[in-house]
Amino acid sequence: MAVLPQFHDLSGPGTVFRRIADALDQQGVRAWLIGGFVRDLLLGRPCKDIDITVLGDGIESAQAVARSLGLSHPVNVFKNFGTAMFHFEGYDVEFVGARKESYRSESRKPDVKAGTLSDDQNRRDFTINALAISLNHDDFGSLTDPFNGITDLNAGIIRTPLDPAITYSDDPLRMLRAIRFAAQLGFEIEEKSFHAIRDQKERIRIISMERVSEELNKMLLASKPSVGFLLLRETQLLPIIFPEFAALEGVDTVQGRSHKDNFFHTLEVLDNLAANSENLWLRWAAVLHDIAKPGTKRYEPGQGWTFHGHEDKGARMVPRIFRDLKLPLNEKMKYVQKLVLLHLRPIVLAKSEVTDSAVRRLLFEAGDDIDDLMCLCAADVTTKNEFKQRKYRSNFELVKQKLKEVEEKDRVRNWQPPVTGELIMETFGLSPCREIGIIKNVIREAILDGNIPNSFESVFGLML
Repeated sequence: MAVLPQFHDLSGPGTVFRRIADALDQQGVRAWLIGGFVRDLLLGRPCKDIDITVLGDGIESAQAVARSLGLSHPVNVFKNFGTAMFHFEGYDVEFVGARKESYRSESRKPDVKAGTLSDDQNRRDFTINALAISLNHDDFGSLTDPFNGITDLNAGIIRTPLDPAITYSDDPLRMLRAIRFAAQLGFEIEEKSFHAIRDQKERIRIISMERVSEELNKMLLASKPSVGFLLLRETQLLPIIFPEFAALEGVDTVQGRSHKDNFFHTLEVLDNLAANSENLWLRWAAVLHDIAKPGTKRYEPGQGWTFHGHEDKGARMVPRIFRDLKLPLNEKMKYVQKLVLLHLRPIVLAKSEVTDSAVRRLLFEAGDDIDDLMCLCAADVTTKNEFKQRKYRSNFELVKQKLKEVEEKDRVRNWQPPVTGELIMETFGLSPCREIGIIKNVIREAILDGNIPNSFESVFGLML
């Protein structure tokens, strides 16, 4: 069989795949490229992760191929998984033996036996990930496609090779992977498969939150992240894995007055933001910016629906949500927390007269994250009223200009006091005490209010 046209340019003499194939033939090992690399190759998507399935021991094959290639760096071996990996000419090349799997109901970890290529393809999650390209010289480049994966690729369909009810019950993580691939690739989940996900949704509880969050992060990084979250909602997985987000949905009406649906508003903000930033943690800030609205929602006669303090309560919810989702409890979490807390501030400025004092305080609190905050706030303008849209966006430009002017003049981004605590103690003959903090606070407020310039001379004069 002829080499696939998409594989032809990558597989000429001296290329990575020919050299690996030569090494495999020297070992007398049957081997295939399989999974994501083949899928992305046929879709024209870049991919640097090469998965190779061999008949036999994957670790031994990886070590033998690495020796044949003359690699100076060691092969990374993962004995628990029966895999080994090395880096070669810009690719991460991973070997595993073809295997047959069986599952127990209480675990997604299979009992594994050595198998054939057919066994290995049967255990794959989706038809588009079961495609295999031969790496042996007698049929080099030929495609094995037992489940019509190319047809599904061309049609944009996510389908399981075998009965989806069994596929998802065996390994419930595949339900999230189906949704993630649909979001990343712009594909649709085949109807029978979609219903199987909804039927098996409770099985997701056996999956660790670390693996769940890994899939959520990948959905968030899609060009249109709302797709994944809408599918999580439609399959009824969202209330199980992320109940706070699911709780945003719904509209209440009192005396003929309704509020907007904060779930769909959040998705719109997320997509707006994704069009302008690939920052994962800024996208998380978009997801969480209104997360406290259900808990702060009030109807006030004569005023309508209010969500007073949702930014403060939302910021306080962030650490717990990050802990529950097993997201990193480090500077990334603090960054998201800060943006959730401050997300209304530029919007308030854009609605009113922009004073230097208000801008100084915003710069002081946002620091180097001010540009990301402004990006989030611009995405938060989802009104369908064209007049309001133009007004808000015009005012945002004024706020941006004011931020630039005030920072150039007053230098309060990441502000540090022009005088140190040591100088204060020396000047007034003090030892460490509460009064030093009071003096620093007076200095900071005087600068932020614009009563004195942000300079040593002015601050020292005020202090005396």
